[in-house]
Amino acid sequence: MIIRRRSAIGACALLAALAAGLLPAGPAAAGEPVAKEPPKVELVLDVSGSMRARDIDGKSRMAAAKQAFNEVLDAVPQEVELGIRTLGADYAGDDRKRGCKDTRQLYPVGPLDRTEAKTAIGTLAPTGWTPIGPALLGAADDLEGGDATRRIVLITDGEDTCAPLDPCEVAREIAAKGIHLVIDTLGLVPDAKTRAQLSCIAEATGGTYTSVRHTDELSERVSQLVDRAAEPVVTPVATEGAATCADAPRLVPGLYTDREKLGEHRWYRVEVLPGQELRASVSVAADRAVRNDYGVLMRAVTVHGREIVRGSEAGDGRTDLISTGLRYPKAQAEDDDGVKPAAETVCLEVGNSFSAAPGVPAEPGLPLELTVDVVEAPDEAADVASFGLGRGWWLVGLLVLTGFAAGLVWGWISRWRVAVWRTN
Repeated sequence: MIIRRRSAIGACALLAALAAGLLPAGPAAAGEPVAKEPPKVELVLDVSGSMRARDIDGKSRMAAAKQAFNEVLDAVPQEVELGIRTLGADYAGDDRKRGCKDTRQLYPVGPLDRTEAKTAIGTLAPTGWTPIGPALLGAADDLEGGDATRRIVLITDGEDTCAPLDPCEVAREIAAKGIHLVIDTLGLVPDAKTRAQLSCIAEATGGTYTSVRHTDELSERVSQLVDRAAEPVVTPVATEGAATCADAPRLVPGLYTDREKLGEHRWYRVEVLPGQELRASVSVAADRAVRNDYGVLMRAVTVHGREIVRGSEAGDGRTDLISTGLRYPKAQAEDDDGVKPAAETVCLEVGNSFSAAPGVPAEPGLPLELTVDVVEAPDEAADVASFGLGRGWWLVGLLVLTGFAAGLVWGWISRWRVAVWRTN
């Protein structure tokens, strides 16, 4: 099974750390279920003067953002409480102090009135500065209170213009509060500095960074992030892959993060019992400028080096997050004596073919997110696993043989027809 996520999504890739919680709706009688508090999301939109640039599908960045917002508002799940905050929307002057306070809540976090929210978005016009740090602080206050899933989705086309309040430090402070608030960032046609800053903000809170160059990419990615707000908590665990399987860390089902150098291969180990199926996926993010034509590889290999199954995907310079995955069903072992069958150690190799121009730093490595799950295999898994190359190969072989036989029959019929024609 191969999965690919575009940067519109790019980059997201994938995947990201989520936040969630439970809060009683009120005093509950004994035995009554505890009500789940609605997830909360605030979209933070850059409305600074640079949003006038016309480089997204022939329209201005502001027009693309408005179109994407309207599409997203139509698709917001009913259970999600959503708000909108702007930055740089009101002050067009040169007073830095005033410009760096230019952030306000355009639509309060709560049950969504789509008509009202769209009307508010329609009034916006590119105006002033880019106070990302103050906007993030304001959004965190907007989402304060309760234990529900909380998510900030920041959409901007440039880096913060209000230093020394570093937005990356702001994100770290938000994460340090332990309030389970995730910040996802989307860069509209970003340059290297913007990419670095937005990646840092997202990474600080377990969020994702995405580079966006098309309107449909923006709509798709924001919709994905809003939908994720309702998902349960998944806290990534930091790990460090090894240069060989023998030295690799042993992973149990879960979500893991690591960093991999350009062109590097890293190994991890998973124990799979007979009758179980290993499902794994990996996403590698290009958090810096890279060359076109890159890819990611994931292989499942035995401890003796025999390849079991692989997944791979390639990019062409239009994605910032590239992912692939695999499935390996382990055949059920015969067990007539009631002895518990031994687990098989499966070595997972993750490699990437990213490369960068001279001067682009190689350290730290590229952010890597690895998902591992082990489940009971389907009934047909034994036959598939015994073949040793994953699903579908028996069918492929049958189709090849059928095609070969059909070709022979058709060739014989063609020669017979030509012979008859010459005779006549």
